[in-house]
Parts: sequence; C-alpha cells; structure tokens
Amino acid sequence: MALTGRAALLAALGSVPVGVLEPGWTGILAVNGSLALACACDYALAAPVRRLRVTRSGDTSVRLGDSADITLTITNPSRRRLRARLRDAWPPSSRQPGTETESSRHQLTVPPGERRRVTTRLRPTRRGDHHADRVTIRSYGPLGLFARQSAHRVPWTVRVLPPFTSRKHLPSKLARLRELDGRTSVLTRGEGTEFDSLREYVPGDDTRSIDWRATARQSAVAVRTWRPERDRHILLVLDTGRTSAGRVDDAPRLDASLDAALLLAALASRAGDRVALLAYDRRVRSLVQGRSAGDVLPSLVNAMAMLEPELVETDARGLTATALRTAPRRSLIVLLTTLDAAPVEQGLLPVLPQLTRRHTVLIASVADPHIARMAQARGDAEAVYEAAAAAQAQSERRRTAEQLRRHGVTVVDATPEDLAPALADAYLALKAAGRL
Repeated sequence: MALTGRAALLAALGSVPVGVLEPGWTGILAVNGSLALACACDYALAAPVRRLRVTRSGDTSVRLGDSADITLTITNPSRRRLRARLRDAWPPSSRQPGTETESSRHQLTVPPGERRRVTTRLRPTRRGDHHADRVTIRSYGPLGLFARQSAHRVPWTVRVLPPFTSRKHLPSKLARLRELDGRTSVLTRGEGTEFDSLREYVPGDDTRSIDWRATARQSAVAVRTWRPERDRHILLVLDTGRTSAGRVDDAPRLDASLDAALLLAALASRAGDRVALLAYDRRVRSLVQGRSAGDVLPSLVNAMAMLEPELVETDARGLTATALRTAPRRSLIVLLTTLDAAPVEQGLLPVLPQLTRRHTVLIASVADPHIARMAQARGDAEAVYEAAAAAQAQSERRRTAEQLRRHGVTVVDATPEDLAPALADAYLALKAAGRL
C-alpha cells in the first residue's frame, strides 16, 4: 500500500490548521476523517496487483548496436479495472545511457478479465547475456489517492552477439575466392594443390605442370591446372589474456579480433574448409569444433558473445599444447594475439616451433592507430617527444613481427577497422600459394 503524492498533499493541507485554530478541532477532525475515508475507498477500489498474471515474449538475441523488443503481457483476472504504472527493470548495460525512463516505464489500463501488452525496447551496450530483473506494478484507485504495489519475477534472457561489422567485406572476398576456385572467367594457373583440368600449354606456364602422358596422346603440349584445396582445417585461436583488454579506439582489442575471426570463418566455410575456434588465456574459455559449414558461423557468434578479456597473463605453453590437441592433423592455425615484445619474446617464441613444425601459422594483431598519429605529430617539444616514443614503439613492433616471420609465420598487423579484411587477404594468399 502506498500513499500517492496527491493524497499526501491533501493530508498536509488538512492538518495545517490543527495547531492554529483551537476552537475548530471538530471541523479539522472531520476534514481529516473524510480524507481518510476517501483514501480507504480509493485503496479498496484499486485492482489487486499480486493476482495479476505477467508473461514475456519477444527477442532472445540481438547484435550489439541493434535493438531488441521485449513484450510484457499483463492479464487482469480481478473484477476491478486496473489503472497502473509499470516499470520493467533491466541491467544498466541493456540500454543506452539516459534512455532508461522512456524505455522501461509504462502506463496502462486493463479492464476486468482482459489483458494488455506493453513493449520494452532494449539497446545493449555490452556483449553477453542480459537478464531481466523485476516487473514492478503500482495499481491506483479511481481518485489516485492510494495505490497498491507489488513486484513480479518474470525471467527472460537476451543474448547480445558480436556486431560483425566486417561482413560488408565478405562479397569482395568471396569474389576473389571464386577466382581462385575457378568458378569465374578469371582462371588461375599453376596455383593450389588439387588437380582441376588439362589445357594447352602457353608460354610462361610452369613446366612442372606439363602432363607428359596427355601430351603423348595429342599433338599439343598439355598442362595441368590446379585449384586451391578444399576441406582444409582452420583453427582460430583467440588470446583472451590481459593484452586483449587494452582499449583501441575506445573498444577492447578482443572486439576487433572477434570481428576479424568472424569474417575469416565466413570466408573459409564458403571455401569448403573446416573451421574451429579456441579461446584461451590460462584455461579454455570457449571451444567450438566439428560444426558443419552451415552451422559453424552461428556457433562461433554464439560462443563469442560470452567472451570477455581476462586480466591474467596468457600461458603460451598451455595455449600451444591445447591448440595441438585441438588440431591433430595439419591445419592453418590463426592466432589473434598481441605483437608486444615482452609477451611474444618471453612467452610465444620459445614454444612457436612446436606449432610451425606441424602446422601453417598465421598471427594477427590489432595495431593502435593513435600510435601512427603520434608518430606524425610535430609543432612543439611535447609533440616531438610523443613522435619519438611512437616511432620507438613502431620499431619494436616491426622487430617482433620480423622475428616471427623468421620462424615461418605469416604476420598481419593492422588497425581495428583494417584487421578483418587484411586477415582475409592473408588467408586467400596462402590458399592461392597452395600453403594450406
């Protein structure tokens, strides 16, 4: 039971003269008695809230940056008209800052025995599972003097998925893939490792591709054409340790890695390759493998939604051992991690030969565009010092990348918005060269 603002104001006005007009006590008591009677009647006529039936329906998943609509259905089984205000509570990260009031508070009227629907629009600002809190309903009487209030538990979960902003690059990468695969008029000659067809020799062809048996059966020299292999195995390894928590362009490095991994997974699955995912820091955070081509991308998106950076140092030995167990046959291992000198030199380089001995290794890292802007800064002493520090950081990064390349590793180092297409290009280049 709750006293409304209107009832509180009337009570205050009725009580003011009590200490001033001593002869009018009877009149004052009559006023207060009438007010009390009106409030009691108003409370009695307010629809009961505990008996209300509240159910949910609507979206169960949404991409980060998009909106999700959750519908509440309120059924009034009583014989009194429900005049109510409703608050649908969700975690703060389920809405854009400053929109909580307009999106979660509703006014409604439900006649006896009927039901009404209200919709709460969520626009989450973080990935992961967002759980609904209580639905609080305040039922008012006809005069608006008193109200009944109760909270209902109506469970609901909305999973917020990665935004996959790099999917805009997928059509152009698929066009390049079709060229490599011989499905368009642009033919690739002497690339790949799977036999495709025979054609007549033209100057410039690799003489190692000449098919001497076919040449002996015809008057012209015949050469084999090749296409990139299909059904290759690709293991995406996400480093979720402390370095993935560093913010670049106001977002964690891990978010850019997730986006790049999704583009590569979509491209590789279209190419007929088998894609698996391993997220690791000091233990396995997520593992997706054995999915069909049609199911691999939804499975990866669903698993990535729950990944968050862990503020621990990544165990490079444990990561390597887990990757080797996950990929028992020859694969392309794509490691999305940092190119900072200390973690690479002290952690990854000592164990890297275990990976390169059996697999093709590609390392992708998120570069900070602010460092490049600092390197171009001039004008005063502070800017010059910043430029010198940025140049030193870039030099160390290039030196680390060169160390990895000497071990036979392909290195992709790009800014967040360029990382996904650059990684896809590196995959296509390896495929075209027959290294998968």
